[in-house]
Amino acid sequence: MFAALQVALAESYGVELASKTFSVEPSIAQELNEAITHKSDFLQRINVIGVTEIKGQKVFLGVSGPVTGRTNTKTTDREAKDASALDDSIYELFSTESDVSLPYAKIDAWAKFPDFQQRYSAAVQKQIALDRLMIGFHGLKAAPQTSITEFPMLQDVNKGWLQIAREQIPEQVLKEGKVAGKVTLGEGGDYANLDALVHDTKQMVDERVRDGGDLIAIIGSDLLAADKAKLYAKQGDLPTEKERIEDAQVIATYGGLPSFSVPFFPVNTVVVTSFDNLSIYFQDSSWRKQTVDNPKRSRVEDYNSRNEGYVIEQLEKFAMTENVELVKA
Repeated sequence: MFAALQVALAESYGVELASKTFSVEPSIAQELNEAITHKSDFLQRINVIGVTEIKGQKVFLGVSGPVTGRTNTKTTDREAKDASALDDSIYELFSTESDVSLPYAKIDAWAKFPDFQQRYSAAVQKQIALDRLMIGFHGLKAAPQTSITEFPMLQDVNKGWLQIAREQIPEQVLKEGKVAGKVTLGEGGDYANLDALVHDTKQMVDERVRDGGDLIAIIGSDLLAADKAKLYAKQGDLPTEKERIEDAQVIATYGGLPSFSVPFFPVNTVVVTSFDNLSIYFQDSSWRKQTVDNPKRSRVEDYNSRNEGYVIEQLEKFAMTENVELVKA
């Protein structure tokens, strides 16, 4: 079975033998990345792209504000405006490993499936997609040696979008209100309801990009659940109203913005940005794989690595409120 898996993997990546470490061709790396991206609705909405350099200028050109006006050319030369994003921060990618082992017993159990290799690849791709989300929302640093025991949410694999915001645009991150260390939500709190909280978070986005029509709100599941519970308490006894509440569109907007719940997003946080303002870069020449038969551990080991990093394309187009605590009734 291991031999068949090796052959299938080798054919997939255009190499002679998958048991040797090999670099995946950029075109195939792009296909592999797309397969991973398609395992997550959120990843399909943002930018997940291959780049050449491990460190450099951001790829996407964001427009920082109006470019239209008029010049009296009798007295003044026309002057082209710099429409590029306001910040000149750079991206940096870090070595990222996604290594998987398959016990012999599991391989034997799956041997009856002729599409075993496809099933295996799909399962690994889905987990890598989920890992990317987890790092994007919880990543704090890129440690030389990571520890899943100490950092179960992959906080030490890379700096995610939220940490980038905390470090680079602290003025657009609200961490506390009237009470130190938290933002209270509910009657008597900093914000009476979720609409007000999302609206105020939006106000921290630069006014030049605030009303472009593409902003969305990503809302933590605990905050959404609490708001939905209020609707149930008020109207849930009526069958027609209960059906409306259970329809996702009933809570599709907050603070005038389309709102989304995303896997692994912090439960007590709100982010306002646009989908295309969030990116994951990977170095397209850095993807490497090796499959090893390890009889000492009665398993097959599949090693995957690439250089990867997280990017907020326009820092001025990102705002966050975190440490939100619900006021107990």
